Amino acid sequence: MQLDNKEVSLSPEVITLGEPMAVLIAQETGELKNVSHFLRGIAGAELNVAISLTRLGHSCSYITRLGKDPFGEYIYDYIRSTKIDHKYIYFDKEYNTGLYLKSKPLNGEDPIIYYYRKNSAASHLATKDIEKVDFKGYKILHITGITAALSKNCKDALYLAIEKARKNNLLISFDTNIRRALWKNEKEMKKVLNKIAFESDIVLPGIGEGRELTGKNTPEQIADYYIQNGSKAVIIKIGKSGAYYKTKEESGQVDGFKIENIVDTVGAGDGFASGLLSGILDGKSIKDSVKTGNAVASIIIQHKGDNAPLPTKEELDQYIFENYSKKILVSKNYNR
Repeated sequence: MQLDNKEVSLSPEVITLGEPMAVLIAQETGELKNVSHFLRGIAGAELNVAISLTRLGHSCSYITRLGKDPFGEYIYDYIRSTKIDHKYIYFDKEYNTGLYLKSKPLNGEDPIIYYYRKNSAASHLATKDIEKVDFKGYKILHITGITAALSKNCKDALYLAIEKARKNNLLISFDTNIRRALWKNEKEMKKVLNKIAFESDIVLPGIGEGRELTGKNTPEQIADYYIQNGSKAVIIKIGKSGAYYKTKEESGQVDGFKIENIVDTVGAGDGFASGLLSGILDGKSIKDSVKTGNAVASIIIQHKGDNAPLPTKEELDQYIFENYSKKILVSKNYNR
C-alpha cells in the first residue's frame, strides 16, 4: 500500500486525535500503594504515534483537550517543544488532565496500570472541536479505539473526523487498542470498534483483540473478516512472532526482532503503528512498512517509558541494518 505523493502539501502529513495523559512511573518494584518514588512522563496512544512520527522526520497535527492544570501545562509545553503541530489543542478550565500510575515490572512482565482519567478534559472533546479542523492537505488520519471509548461526545467527534477524512481523501489508520475498563459492555465495544474498522483503510489489531472482535481464530480469518467488510489492509500484531498482513492483493508474515531483554511492553503497539505509517509515507511496500513497525516496537520494549526511547530515522535505519541484515524474513506458518 503506497500513498500518491504527486501533490505537494504545506499541511502536516498526519493528523490524529485522542487523550494525552501524565504518567507517574514507579521507580521501585512492588505494589503501587507502597511506592514512594515516581518518574513523571507523558503518555497517550495517539500522542505516542505523533511523537514517534516527528522523530522519524514526518509532520503531524494533534487534536485534543487539556485541563488548565499543572499536568496539562506540562504536556502542552512538551508538545510545543516537539515538531507536532499544536494549533488544535484546546485548554479546558472546567475539567482536569488525565493521569495514570504505572508499576515497575520484573522480568519483562506487563506493568500494573491504574488510571485517573474519568471525566478528564480530553473526554470532553466534541464535534465542535473537529468542525474547526481543516483536513485538506493531510495524507493520513490515525485513530484508536481508546478515543471512541472515552465518552459519547468523543465517539461522535471521532466519527466526524472519519467523515471529514473521507471527504478529503485521507488514508485512515485504525488501531483497535481495546481498553475494556472504558466500555460499558462487550457488545457495545465490538459494535463500535468494528464499525470504525469497516470505515478504515488500515486496521491494526493485536491477535487477541482480533479474535475477540471478530470471533475468528487465525490471522487470515481475522484479516478476511475486515477486508470483506471494507478495510483495504489488515495488519495483525502477534507479539514476538512479528506481524501478519493482508490486502486484497497480497499477504504474508514478517518476523519480529529477536529481543534478549524485555523491559516494558507498554507503548509497543503505538511504536508499531508509527513505524508502519512512516514506511507508508516514505513510499515503502506493505512488507517493508510492517518490518519498520516491528523494528520500532522492538526498540520500545527494551526501554522504560512509552515514548522516551523512540528513535530518529537514522537510528532506526541503523537498528534495522544491524538486526535484520537487510533481509525481509517472511514465514509461511501463519496459523499461530
